[in-house]
Amino acid sequence: MKKIVFIAILLSFTALYSQEIQKTITVSGKVIEKKTAVALEFATVTFTSSPGGESVAGSITDDKGNFSLKIVPGKYHIKAEFIGLESSIIENIDLQADQVLPTFLLDEIPTQLETVEIQTEKTTIEHKLDKKVFNVGSDLVSKGGNATDILNNVPSVSVNYNGTVSLRGNTGVRILINGKPSVLTANNGLEQIPAENIEKIEVITNPSSKYDSEGTAGIINIVLKKNKSKGFGSSVQVTTGIPDNHALGYNVNYKNKKINIFSDLRYRYIYFPGNESTSRTIYDGNAIDSYLDGTVDRERTNRTFTAYMGGDYYFNDKNMITLSYFYRNNTSRRTVDYAFNYLDENRNPERNVNAKEAYREPQTANQIELNYIKTFAKEGQKFTINLQYDFWNDDENESIAEQEFFPVALPVRALKSRNIESSKDFLFQSDYSLPINEKSKIEFGLKGEIRRINSDYQAYDNNVAIDSLNNLLHYDERIIGAYVQYGSSIKKFSYLLGLRIEDSKTGSNDRINLFNIDKKYTDFFPTAHFTYEINDVFNVQLSYSRRISRPGFWQLNPFGGIADRRNIRIGNPDLDPVYTNSYELETLIKWGKVTINPSIYHQYSKNIFEDIRFTNSDGFLVEQAINSGTESRIGAEISFTYSPLKWLTLTGEANYYTFEQKGMFHVSDKNFLSKQSTRIKFSTWNFQTNLNYLGATSSGQYSSKSQYWFDLGMGKDIWNERATITLKADNIFDSRISKGSARGDDYALNYSYRSPGPRVYATFTYRLNRKKSDRERLPD
Repeated sequence: MKKIVFIAILLSFTALYSQEIQKTITVSGKVIEKKTAVALEFATVTFTSSPGGESVAGSITDDKGNFSLKIVPGKYHIKAEFIGLESSIIENIDLQADQVLPTFLLDEIPTQLETVEIQTEKTTIEHKLDKKVFNVGSDLVSKGGNATDILNNVPSVSVNYNGTVSLRGNTGVRILINGKPSVLTANNGLEQIPAENIEKIEVITNPSSKYDSEGTAGIINIVLKKNKSKGFGSSVQVTTGIPDNHALGYNVNYKNKKINIFSDLRYRYIYFPGNESTSRTIYDGNAIDSYLDGTVDRERTNRTFTAYMGGDYYFNDKNMITLSYFYRNNTSRRTVDYAFNYLDENRNPERNVNAKEAYREPQTANQIELNYIKTFAKEGQKFTINLQYDFWNDDENESIAEQEFFPVALPVRALKSRNIESSKDFLFQSDYSLPINEKSKIEFGLKGEIRRINSDYQAYDNNVAIDSLNNLLHYDERIIGAYVQYGSSIKKFSYLLGLRIEDSKTGSNDRINLFNIDKKYTDFFPTAHFTYEINDVFNVQLSYSRRISRPGFWQLNPFGGIADRRNIRIGNPDLDPVYTNSYELETLIKWGKVTINPSIYHQYSKNIFEDIRFTNSDGFLVEQAINSGTESRIGAEISFTYSPLKWLTLTGEANYYTFEQKGMFHVSDKNFLSKQSTRIKFSTWNFQTNLNYLGATSSGQYSSKSQYWFDLGMGKDIWNERATITLKADNIFDSRISKGSARGDDYALNYSYRSPGPRVYATFTYRLNRKKSDRERLPD
């Protein structure tokens, strides 16, 4: 039934827009702020047939303040708008041929107009042919939560209960911060990025060669805010919630013609309760041998302090340098109660074991960055250099008291472990963009990354060292890449062709010579994007890219925690990368107040990662990642934005795909994912609802059941928009429960994991000498 509805939607849209193509003309222009002469990115330009009438066409300015669109010849009223500035209007202009409009100059809103309604910044979804842009505004979605909360609202993206991010149901996704790898994404860093720090999130399912080849599912680029206003400005944010979710943040900056000095301080305490139940059936051949049931109650807290400071220096209007430093100190604590019941083949009790874990993990992370940007007289010509040095330390401490109390009470068994991890990562990147003419440009660049991670693991059983686990692992990684891409257009047809070359070398070795694994490979990653503009409201793009997913250190490290010895996870230092060929055909349809983005895609992957579980000599389940074989995935996706009224915006998406895995497992299955959001915005308050659905699916040994969750919130501006109060409730029906099963040669496992349940929190934001629309400067 879902397939029939999905196909019907696609056919209806095709029929709706399969109409006669009218003659069009190209209209372009520029929008700048009158007082500062700064080009305005994301300004909205709307064409109407009458003053105050419905929009018939529109565009959004680029980072140079420029816009261009195709329209049918005729008379129009044209309005340019930007958040916090007065709009500018050209009335009753007759457009019959290609034309460049006079520059729109937007002035500040006079302070005496306090009673005039101001359209404040709100979250929008911008559909582009090469990516989707989720612009995070000042409304509910950006208050009180963190980066994972934002990602769960982004089209095509979902984050599960343990923080794993997937794109179109595929976990092989690369996450960047401002277009670069960052210390912010390491060690559950996404959970520690406040939502209000994020300006927009770019979802790129088929990236060009300019981007890293890493990420077989694509790239998610989190763009953090940067202030553009001159003078002094600051803001403070306070959050409190149930279960505990308390935060305090202060951001300040000063900017003039030569310098921009910025600083941001944040502290957060958050509490995550959760529980899990498992039931394992143990087989002896085809007969049931016994059962093992378990329950787990978890309580986890994070205390995080971050500090970011730095400055920009403008040599002149074409040369700028930035030096910045970011520091994060996070302490995670966890208490866990385990209960295990051993049953015979008739489910009669045989043994009962309880365990209690106390866990503490202090982390420190540092990032130093130096950027240089040079622009030229020729518009679009740009040269950049980025140097980045990250270093972090992580100290994991586990203490477990385990006791069997049935059929007889035995002495308490004390298990302890400590894992001290550290990383040093140096990155160099340089890009150059050179326009050849008005329709063509060439881009090329270099990138190098050198990283070393150390993991010093020690484990003790009743104060006796466990020799098989005590070890020091070194992991080294060096990746050198270069790319070139050329783009041009011929009438309505445009193309972008690119090639990226990466030379990679990785190595693992340890203190007692258990592992000495080196891998070296040079790969070519071609990309191609072809776009045909059928008319001013209907475009089509065909794209191809070859991608790679290298295993993460947590997948490679063979030494890990021993808290739950009956369910152990170990790494596999001999994992090979996954390679994927990705093809996509999509359209972008804009018609009045509706934007529709349907697409079909195919991905073929080799050496896919799959987690397997097997039974060790003690009868415990051991989980490990392997390269299991190949996967072929075919899917269709549609997303839309509809604003029938000025105060109402509806957005939604649906993604349906089928896949087949071959190799160690032969699995054929399908999945369906959908999201829907309703936003109601008036002059001083707003209301928002989000509904998410994740369908049932299978992979390797695992099968998962469907789940859904519902969020809502409301907010109000006070004190002439100097302050905002928001109230949010996430997962309000406590329905986000992950259930599934796994099957091995000698066992069958069923599990159920409940996330923290409903979360209710409120955020208060106050701005000092700063408008609601002004951006804060935050770390790259």
